[in-house]
Amino acid sequence: TPSPPPDITNSIGMKLVLISAGEFMMGSKSAEELARKVGPDEVFIESEQPRHQVKITKPFYLGMTEVTQGQYERVMGENPSNFKGDAQRPVDSVSWEDAVEFCRRLSEKEGKTHQLPTEAQWEYACRAGSTTKWCFGDDAAQLRDYAWYSDNSNKTTHPVGQKKANGWGLYDMHGNVLEWCSDCYDGEYYRNSPSTDPTGPSSDSISRRVGRGGHFRYIAGGCRSAYRG
Repeated sequence: TPSPPPDITNSIGMKLVLISAGEFMMGSKSAEELARKVGPDEVFIESEQPRHQVKITKPFYLGMTEVTQGQYERVMGENPSNFKGDAQRPVDSVSWEDAVEFCRRLSEKEGKTHQLPTEAQWEYACRAGSTTKWCFGDDAAQLRDYAWYSDNSNKTTHPVGQKKANGWGLYDMHGNVLEWCSDCYDGEYYRNSPSTDPTGPSSDSISRRVGRGGHFRYIAGGCRSAYRG
């Protein structure tokens, strides 16, 4: 069987990068165990613990950038974003249900399944082999080279792919806009989560979904690889 290509481009111009299977340490180290003020919410790092090893058993493709407004409009026929003016800006103001519907329609259009990543897939891809607070290390001063966040965004989103990529060639995993994951959100989930291909808690009693990566208004701490909200 021929090996899958390292990246592919679909019919709406989305570039997808192949993320190989592997293992990583998911969650926060104890040194990150601090309560932080991020936007209107108190974010408690306890929901990112205990740090634990997770195995991703199958390779998967992930978008090289956040979904742009132009790409979203080609699939959905509308652009709900607050920050318009450039089709290369990431689409914003999209509900979790809208994101799932985008994936469903794109799957139909492409004849291949597209879906939101799990939290574990997202963090594995964001870390790109790193064990530090951000994909590049622990020095917050370097974040401006990789992310649009509170210190440099001027309170607005920016066209995708302008900052440095992580080790796997993925852009804007930190900052710019939050990314939806498929999982339901449970602050206690890490206590008992499976160590192989976890998909999140049962949705029977949970309506909240997971947002990852922080956004343009978040301080550096809210853009860490382990941050979950």
